[in-house]
Amino acid sequence: MRIRPLPTALAALLLSLALAAPALAAKGGEGTYGKTDDKVITNFGFGLMILFTTLVISLSVAQHLLEKRKQRK
Repeated sequence: MRIRPLPTALAALLLSLALAAPALAAKGGEGTYGKTDDKVITNFGFGLMILFTTLVISLSVAQHLLEKRKQRK
């Protein structure tokens, strides 16, 4: 049975808005983490840089190993 895309997209939109409402209403819009200052934003940015660098390196190593395996066959 096929699910129609429009009702599914609408339901996903309404669900995301319903989940975002408490974050916007509670504590003046602070959200679940609390107050964010420059240090929090900087550390989050460093974390993203480390994450993507590690992801690119690990996927490159995996691709190299798979290509090496393919060449052996």
